[in-house]
Amino acid sequence: MKYVYGGNTTCAKVTSDSGKTYIIDCGTGIRVLGNELLTGPCGKGECEIAIFLTHNHWDHLQGLPFFKPIYISGNILKFYSPFNDQEELLKKQMSPPFFPAAFDATPSSKEFIYLDPKKREPIQLEDDLRVEFFPLKHPGGSFAYKFIQNNKIFVFATDAEFTGEILEQLGSKTDFFMNADLLILDSQYTLHESFLKIDWGHTSFTMAVNCGIRWNVKNLVLTHHDPDYSDATLRENYHLAIEHRQNNNTILPHLYIAREGMLFKL
Repeated sequence: MKYVYGGNTTCAKVTSDSGKTYIIDCGTGIRVLGNELLTGPCGKGECEIAIFLTHNHWDHLQGLPFFKPIYISGNILKFYSPFNDQEELLKKQMSPPFFPAAFDATPSSKEFIYLDPKKREPIQLEDDLRVEFFPLKHPGGSFAYKFIQNNKIFVFATDAEFTGEILEQLGSKTDFFMNADLLILDSQYTLHESFLKIDWGHTSFTMAVNCGIRWNVKNLVLTHHDPDYSDATLRENYHLAIEHRQNNNTILPHLYIAREGMLFKL
């Protein structure tokens, strides 16, 4: 049997109880999302889109030039980022010789909301929806986001390196992840490969399962697949992750392997 997990780089859509759309990261997956959004108010220049950026490595930004709502006058894009030079970084990737359409020349309006990583004050997006963020170990820095609404918790934590040593160093700080109804967590490597790539900024699927158990997570999605892994290898790693959880004598978290277009309802 053949399993296909998709090849676009990181982009996730969050829909609140009120129906508003929020976006995490601008990998190539945002092109597909942009096409979807064009069928609604975004296609008429009547939408406001909040985009949360985890970090500025290219695989998390490279889809933005192909996000069609950015080219429609009247649309408002609000970029939330813990990086105080976020606007300049987006301008840089959409400038010659990298791309012919300049960021500032696109007809949509842009706003930048700086999230101070020292204060880490929550963002109140709606009356009953807030977002919190947390620094992760990754070259150049990266951040996890936690969406909280109606007593449901969703955490997105890609491009993160967790080891037993790091967990001990962080101690109670990782309470940020506790009791998540859904956690999408970096799990790029096998345990063996993670030992060969210390400080590369990614986590093994074995450690990801350990984290899910430690944090009392209900549903854990293994993500940020290594591009060198075939679909068959990813499938094998997924089964090994389930086996590792079972060896820990627990049925939680429920485990999933990230696949393009996956949908979770909390």
